[in-house]
Amino acid sequence: VALKRMLNFNVPPVKNSTGEPVWKVLIYDRFGQDIISPLLSVKELRDMGITLHLLLHSDRDAIPDVPAIYFVMPTEENIDRMCQDLRNQLYESYYLNFISAISRSKLEDIANAAIGANAVTQVAKVFDQYLNFITLEDDMFVLCNQNKELVSYRAINRPDITDTEMETIMDTIVDSLFCFFVTLGAIPIIRCSRGTAAEMVAVKLDKKLRENLRDARNSLFTGDTLGAGQFSFQRPLLVLVDRNIDLATPLHHTWTYQALVHDVLDFHLNRVNLEESTGMESSPAGARPKKKNKKSYDLTASDKFWQKHKGSPFPEVAESVQQELESYRAQEDEVKRLKSIMGIEGEDEGAISMLSDNTAKLTSAVSSLPELLEKKRLIDLHTNVATAVLEHIKSRKLDVYFEYEEKIMSKSTLDKSLLDMISDPD
Repeated sequence: VALKRMLNFNVPPVKNSTGEPVWKVLIYDRFGQDIISPLLSVKELRDMGITLHLLLHSDRDAIPDVPAIYFVMPTEENIDRMCQDLRNQLYESYYLNFISAISRSKLEDIANAAIGANAVTQVAKVFDQYLNFITLEDDMFVLCNQNKELVSYRAINRPDITDTEMETIMDTIVDSLFCFFVTLGAIPIIRCSRGTAAEMVAVKLDKKLRENLRDARNSLFTGDTLGAGQFSFQRPLLVLVDRNIDLATPLHHTWTYQALVHDVLDFHLNRVNLEESTGMESSPAGARPKKKNKKSYDLTASDKFWQKHKGSPFPEVAESVQQELESYRAQEDEVKRLKSIMGIEGEDEGAISMLSDNTAKLTSAVSSLPELLEKKRLIDLHTNVATAVLEHIKSRKLDVYFEYEEKIMSKSTLDKSLLDMISDPD
């Protein structure tokens, strides 16, 4: 909702307006790209009037009669590039949206550039969006994808980490969590264990929330924010846990569809990238090996099959794909059968009564065609993804691996000792 509002020039989109959307250009940095891509497809962006979406630091041509919406982090080099855009007069008007809050000094830099370029009137709006987190599912978000190794578990637990580095990591995490609660329009009750990194985050976040609430006029949690539930008694509970409390879970390899896709395939921000295997045909000696096709698929909340089966064990998923395929074929055959009946010759009574009977059936079949095609697309997608996972399972004997892991965890007896298994070349 917050993104759509931003793309509509920070006005909530009207539901039933029949007017054409205003055509506009969207300019983002890598951070903005990561936030938008799991949530809005190119088609949805087009429906909202975004004709072009470009990276801030790419070579862009001037489009003088179009408004531009910027969605970037307020970093030094981003600000410089925006000032350069103002000087070059690339667009008709500029809507500047910052993923995190921009500092006073950087705002002044932009203001100076605008005055210098004589473009003050063209800067239409400047907004802090507080959207510095990436939503992957209805109930799940992650904090960052770009330079994620800088705020990783390893980074926090490095023995040679300096205090300033630790501060930076904590500030990054706190900023993202703060953005999340601003967008939610709610102030959490925070719980954490003492003496861990979680406590550092909790203390900083608490301080940041209190400072924001102290100034009632400019508080982000009052007034007409998106969520009006800020003063209700139902406050969300934020539990911050240090990973050290439970190190076993990330080392455990589960057998469910989503976990396997995540573990063995190239899966980032809800998008899975596959290399299609090129069949078995032999190429003539000396010929170049065929290039493998790369395909990418989005596994999102709108994908019904994924929603239903992402938590199922892998063998069940394979069966479900097969069932979906069979039901799709049955529907397809029905449409074909009706078509052949419609080509009935002659005027005999039976044919005419059958015709009127089947017209209704055909109408319903035709109206369900888009649904059928979508079903077919999902079946193909999951057939490809599941096949890719299966190839990994076979080549690496992951099923045996999973079985051993389960046995070790449930402390049941193994048919050979752990050391034998590890030293077994197969």
